[in-house]
Amino acid sequence: MRIEDSKYKSQYEKKVSLPSGNYYFFKKFVVAEINEGIHFNWDVAEVVVKKAYEHYGENLKVAYISNRVNDYTISPQDWLNFYRERHRLEAFAIVAYNKKGLMAVVLEKIFSQSMLQKFNSLDKAVNWVLTLKKEEKLNQAK
Repeated sequence: MRIEDSKYKSQYEKKVSLPSGNYYFFKKFVVAEINEGIHFNWDVAEVVVKKAYEHYGENLKVAYISNRVNDYTISPQDWLNFYRERHRLEAFAIVAYNKKGLMAVVLEKIFSQSMLQKFNSLDKAVNWVLTLKKEEKLNQAK
């Protein structure tokens, strides 16, 4: 389910449309919907990271949800560039609606240094991220 077709369509703070896809910036997380046929590599990701810093500031502490509503390819080894540049994600959720998408998760998990979880629905991914954020807030209050 796409963000624009979901109950979340009125909840995002900003939508950024790029040639690579649509990126929805919520208060505590980003949802990415990559366009059909895109090869999502570090060059593409770097543009998205820059937009996220512009929106959230340099001390960004967000989770990332990849809502895989389209077929596209990724370069999982490019996650190494992401971390080498000292970028961080609090959590990484992948919503896959078919077997091919779920198989890609296995490969991405090898290269990701973030807490990574796979889901078959957008609701489950958002709930997971919000639960993590709530737990983090509780831990900080102790």
